[in-house]
Amino acid sequence: MSKYVDVHRRSIEDPEGFWGEIAQDLHWDKPWDRVLDTSRAPMYQWFSGGRLNTCYNALDRHVEGGRAEQAALIYDSPITGTVRRFSYRELRDWVARFAGVLLAQGVKPGDRVVIYMPMVPEAVVAMLACARIGAVHSVVFGGFAAPELAKRIDDAKPVAVISASCGIEPTRVIAYKPLLDQALEIAAHKVDCCVVLQRPQCVATLQLGRDVDWDEQIAKAEPADCVSVAATDPLYILYTSGTTGKPKGVVRDNGGHAVALKWSMKAVYDIEPGEVMFTASDVGWAVGHSYLVYGPLLHGCTTILFEGKPVGTPDAGVFWRVIQQHGVVTLFTAPTAFRAIKKEDPRGELIGQYDLSKFRALYLAGERCDPDTIAWAGDKLGVPVVDHWWQTETGWPAAANCRGIEELPVKPGSATVAVPGYDIQVLDEEGRPMAADDIGNIVIKMPLPPGTLLTMWNNEHGYREHYLTRYPGYYLTGDAGFLDGDAYLWIMSRIDDIINVAGHRLSTGGMEEILAAHPDVAECAVIGMADATKGQLPVGLVVLKAGVDRPHDEIERELIARVRDQIGAVAAFKRVLVVERLPKTRSGKVLRATMRAIADNQTYNVPPTIDDPAILDEITAALSASRF
Repeated sequence: MSKYVDVHRRSIEDPEGFWGEIAQDLHWDKPWDRVLDTSRAPMYQWFSGGRLNTCYNALDRHVEGGRAEQAALIYDSPITGTVRRFSYRELRDWVARFAGVLLAQGVKPGDRVVIYMPMVPEAVVAMLACARIGAVHSVVFGGFAAPELAKRIDDAKPVAVISASCGIEPTRVIAYKPLLDQALEIAAHKVDCCVVLQRPQCVATLQLGRDVDWDEQIAKAEPADCVSVAATDPLYILYTSGTTGKPKGVVRDNGGHAVALKWSMKAVYDIEPGEVMFTASDVGWAVGHSYLVYGPLLHGCTTILFEGKPVGTPDAGVFWRVIQQHGVVTLFTAPTAFRAIKKEDPRGELIGQYDLSKFRALYLAGERCDPDTIAWAGDKLGVPVVDHWWQTETGWPAAANCRGIEELPVKPGSATVAVPGYDIQVLDEEGRPMAADDIGNIVIKMPLPPGTLLTMWNNEHGYREHYLTRYPGYYLTGDAGFLDGDAYLWIMSRIDDIINVAGHRLSTGGMEEILAAHPDVAECAVIGMADATKGQLPVGLVVLKAGVDRPHDEIERELIARVRDQIGAVAAFKRVLVVERLPKTRSGKVLRATMRAIADNQTYNVPPTIDDPAILDEITAALSASRF
């Protein structure tokens, strides 16, 4: 660990020297006055006084530096049967022209623009065009319900919305324009301009005086140059669901964001400029922002925009086809994608049909990955599997096996160690450090490194209260876990998912790890159900692998015995339910809090990010039929 330890130690002890050197890799219109500005602590700022343009660093710099004809973006859509490649020069020119469209519609530096689009190249173009002219984009993934879109419009107060006529799912076409029209009708804030991309699968009706056609506007637009902005100016707002029902608008800056993401491409993901990265994420999520769009392009890589699913478009081998066809070296996806693949192709037979000789590593994040899935992926693919941890708020990995610095031994179930720049600690309820291997609340000592959230949009008070107040001097992550004796971080659950069984604090993540190791289980979740005697009792919900036809009660008894053997009677684990599927967000996170509310007969709001609301009725029926 010597090299990693040295790098991490310097990042904590000398953050200004550490990040100041790394920032030299970018083009700055004006150097910074201070690498780290502490004058408004805990509202820290990075590279104050400096000026740059994120789009210039992601596109123009590479065109001028010899990568003009290299592929920047590959659009691969098995849903529509389309593959298109765009060189850095082509993408730069397209972005410049669409930036001209925005200028012609009156968009100015600092104005907000909401992007409500499917997984098409125009979504990436829209993001980069906003960055080019200093506008602040806020991407809301396509198909989001109208009331939730309206909340984001009211909070960000955009001068324009960029949308498309429809999104395309494996079994249906979703018309976006009616949803957008409804959201604009609901919202108190009125938007004067909507730019609409017409897709042939569903042509939208445009409202005269407000809506304009993407293709018509871009055909007559003048290319726009890059606008120099302050490093501390916002690049984007990205909303993440809040516990109060009010969306939290995470604000990302231009300077620190560009510095951290470019550095992480090599340090964390071990990717060189010119290589191909496949990030299977929607552009509406933090992963899509950081490692589908900005990170690869800032580093001079080729990035893949994938409009499809890990299974069903057409089968569980589609990821391997993409890797072979485009020479992918690194795949970044969510653990739930691999559980879906493992469920459909448990023996990994489809993997052997493709040439994966260029493929070097698989990165998983988005939720905790069980060791069984990690072991399955590593065995079938024959490459390192890196389970790493970060959040929408951090914007890039906080804990990982930083293979570009020094590849460390893997401990399945652990996110490995703190990434340089992050001082991760585990505290008890009173703010005291926890002993090694003891579960507590995971925090990060301030200041957070570059690239993390500056604040929440129009809600500095909420930022302070939600993240900084409970443990002064620390950022509260909301996750629970522990550091072991080697300083490896183990994420066990959200703080709210630590359950109290007769006074014993137990991790649902630890129980899920045991269930997931059963040979018949494809994926699982454990929730705490209210109990008058013990406070809470754990309930396991499991989805079985394809082809398993054993009696469910037999499997349930085996699972209960496994938890009892490995955790003990203290867990009071007596109930397992076999279900067809688990409720998830579109990014693959299991909706444990929603299932917990269902189990306790509490009222709940259907999460706006849910992939399929109908599944909640199935879960309700299963839990109702199994009351203790």
